[in-house]
Amino acid sequence: MALNLTGGPTVKRAVACAAASLLLVAGVPVGAAYAEAAPVPTIALPDFTQVVAQTEGSVVNVRTTEAVPVSQPQDGQPNPQDLFRWFFGPDAVPPGMEQQNPKPKRHVPHSGHGKEKTVPYAIGSGFIISSDGYILTNDHVVKGANGVSVTLNDGKEYKAKVVGTDAPTDIALLKIDATGLKPLVIGDSDKLKKGQWVLAIGSPFGLDSTVTAGIVSAINRNTGDYLPFIQTDVAVNPGNSGGPLLNLKGQVVGINSQIISRSGGFMGISLSIPIDEVMRVVDQLKAHGKVTRGKIGVEITAVQSDVAKALGLGEDRGALVSSVSTNGPAAKAGIHAGDVITRYNGQEIQHAWELPRLVGQTKPGTEVKVEVWRKGKALDLTVKIAELKFSSSGEPGEMPQQVETTDRLGLVVGPLQSDATVTQGVVVKKAKGLAADAGIQPGDVIERVNDTDITSPAQFNQIISSTSKSQPVALLVSRDGQSQWVILSAGQ
Repeated sequence: MALNLTGGPTVKRAVACAAASLLLVAGVPVGAAYAEAAPVPTIALPDFTQVVAQTEGSVVNVRTTEAVPVSQPQDGQPNPQDLFRWFFGPDAVPPGMEQQNPKPKRHVPHSGHGKEKTVPYAIGSGFIISSDGYILTNDHVVKGANGVSVTLNDGKEYKAKVVGTDAPTDIALLKIDATGLKPLVIGDSDKLKKGQWVLAIGSPFGLDSTVTAGIVSAINRNTGDYLPFIQTDVAVNPGNSGGPLLNLKGQVVGINSQIISRSGGFMGISLSIPIDEVMRVVDQLKAHGKVTRGKIGVEITAVQSDVAKALGLGEDRGALVSSVSTNGPAAKAGIHAGDVITRYNGQEIQHAWELPRLVGQTKPGTEVKVEVWRKGKALDLTVKIAELKFSSSGEPGEMPQQVETTDRLGLVVGPLQSDATVTQGVVVKKAKGLAADAGIQPGDVIERVNDTDITSPAQFNQIISSTSKSQPVALLVSRDGQSQWVILSAGQ
């Protein structure tokens, strides 16, 4: 049976009642409720034209060349592959992040006669930082090139000299023979906030003086020892590398360096090097052509929340020392594996990745106060910073008294051998149960239980047997010269 909803009085009364009930929300007429609601503010988008007019004349195009061997068939005829290369240009950078995907090495067959051609190599961006011709760009733009040229916004082209480069921060400083140039104003990247408008100017895919805009998506994005990146949603593509990231005052706050992409093009995430970090590098490149960094001779890991709780830190902060280089600055200062570095040169360490950046910025030879957390208390130590170099760590230890027994954690331990790379602890002979589930393996060395240094198997077993089953046990375990805290719940 079809229902007639347009006619009878019963239906009309029902509709009227329903309408009346809908006009009340918590006893207030709906119209009144809407009228009292706070209006949504209307914010106009910023006008970027003045910023662009102020800055684009200081942004340059950077082009590099390289020498490749000439392929010459034995019959003297040109190689079709060479003609293709010369017509369409050199091999492109693989899709994805420019800096993370290095330029491919050429594999060009040649006759062995030593002939070479100079061909285009890469296209990037840069910007002027001084009126006498200093220009900043990325290291990966000029790396491997045998020639660099810079084209200004007015079309003038100059041969550029590479004053110096720094691969860890991906910075290159160039110099052209020019005067009276207009440099960009250097801003303060430490003042950036999420949601702030920013602009990028560069040469994506060789399209000079291209402007894109977006917002700061994140700050201090950790992707490496020396680079707490600025993350933005500004459209950046291959060729933007080395160009400036600008705030609405027209000040440089970063250098566009990388994109995160699965397609090779922009996908909403671009990374810029904070200008504060850049200018520290520039000063050294100007003076010495290279960057000298400090080191203290430790390897570190993040402090996990369960480790922080077991050590009495209260929160997961600081940098956990996993190994200490023998005779290095940290070892001489008394820093041990298992310590947590909580403060460096008066600055609190919240995240482990902050420490390498701070140490690297310190001039070798400087004495620095370092606070470490050990056995439930903070210790102040003085470290003399050395120049960053690779070095081996570890030396033979001592052989404690031999005792072997099995504990309730599933461990069978014995004394250290004469070739051990640590000076105290017990070696794991067998691991099962809780210990095996936690990843402890035969050959590991247990250096400390909670806040107690281990000197013999007997002492180790006595501590384990006297520990309450309801209390988690923190073991400082060393493997292949690396130390890590492992938390075992003895009551499981």
